Amino acid sequence: MEAHHFTFPYDERLERRHPAAEVAARGIEIVAALLVLVFLAPLLLAVALAVRLDSSGPMLFRQRRLGHGRRPFTVFKFRTMSAGADHSTHQRYVNDLIAQGRDCTSAAQQGLYKIAGDPRVTRVGSVLRRWSLDELPQLWNVVRGDMSLVGPRPVVPYETERYPAWYHERFTVKPGLTGLWQVSGRNQRTYEEMVRLDIEYARRRSLRLDLVILIKTVWAVLSRRGVA
Repeated sequence: MEAHHFTFPYDERLERRHPAAEVAARGIEIVAALLVLVFLAPLLLAVALAVRLDSSGPMLFRQRRLGHGRRPFTVFKFRTMSAGADHSTHQRYVNDLIAQGRDCTSAAQQGLYKIAGDPRVTRVGSVLRRWSLDELPQLWNVVRGDMSLVGPRPVVPYETERYPAWYHERFTVKPGLTGLWQVSGRNQRTYEEMVRLDIEYARRRSLRLDLVILIKTVWAVLSRRGVA
């Protein structure tokens, strides 16, 4: 696993792209997200039907996340848990990860955000998570402007309760459907390493870097690299 040995003092300032580059990037990601939604429409319908037939409840899971500038928005995902599942277990788990800096390669864990043997996950849900198919509805978040194709992972509000100040620099850009963390080991990373990678992306972001990450994402999903 590649090591990162840098620290980031918190700084609200962001080295922004040239305004023309920002407009171009936004236009490209809207067109790309719409094209992918159209191309994958049969798959999306099949997944939605599988979710609905496998267990009772809505096909989509909606959750509040924090985006650019810590502004809340609703993220869309295919439902992978039983309807009405209690999320307090995950809240305690994530807070423990942040507070104690637990190593995500622990045999007791399935991954950074997945609890091993979680009984709340449905049969179809486990397959969707394995291939990251549950994330596809977030393409609509990209079209809406809540998210970008590439950026930091969108966090649940309760995750920030134990954040040290410098973690908040990850909110200086929009969250992404994929990002530097996802193509750099993903669930083999600790929580702090994930945040450092998110901040590294925020500081280095460019159209070229976005393209590299998108290409690597395809390989990471197909090879299941970094998925525990």
